[in-house]
Amino acid sequence: MTSRKNLPIPDWDNKDKPREKMLEQGRDVLSDAELIAILMGSGNTEKTAVELAKEILAEAGNSLDKLAGFSVTDLMRFKGVGEAKAVSIAAAMELGLRRKFETKEKTKITCSRDIFNHVYPLFDKKPHEEFWIILLDRANQVIFRRRISSGSLSGSLADPKLIFKTAVDHYASSLILVHNHPSGNIEPSASDIKLTKKVKAAGEVLDIAVLDHLIIGEAKYFSFADENMM
Repeated sequence: MTSRKNLPIPDWDNKDKPREKMLEQGRDVLSDAELIAILMGSGNTEKTAVELAKEILAEAGNSLDKLAGFSVTDLMRFKGVGEAKAVSIAAAMELGLRRKFETKEKTKITCSRDIFNHVYPLFDKKPHEEFWIILLDRANQVIFRRRISSGSLSGSLADPKLIFKTAVDHYASSLILVHNHPSGNIEPSASDIKLTKKVKAAGEVLDIAVLDHLIIGEAKYFSFADENMM
């Protein structure tokens, strides 16, 4: 007798098909693997989409948080996951991340810990360096975030012209610089210090205060403001 495991998803009972199950019972009844299977649409010659999704989740320790750290290249290492499927999964993970930042009330920044709590999900599990700016209004409330650059394992570049164009476009009163060190070492490099001074000086000319520069490393951070380096 042929089991459901050996049948392609189109041949399953409707109540077991992820898409039909969602339409009939609602999305909250689907497992993580079933939701990922919907994103992929199909599996490979050996596994159904659901089975392939379970394999991917297992590699991530059955953690969506860890899965969000998988790059398109990481996902394409699984048999049957091409560029289109990998991009769909990565896009869904990114939407989930952005949803964390959507709040009805603006986040107010009062100290370096507030900055860290606000931006840490952006950097968690990132294998490469990224440089972001956080724009604030006159009440020190976050009005916009933008990734300025994304680099390799060894570093990224931040263009002051792009930083302040973004700040001016959003009528920011002040801004905060944030970048990560994938190595986990949060000590600022000579180039980090030089860039901070350069951006702060430019901000003084434009009357846009540069309040802090945070370096994120794993679950800790270094604050230029806390260390009186601003």
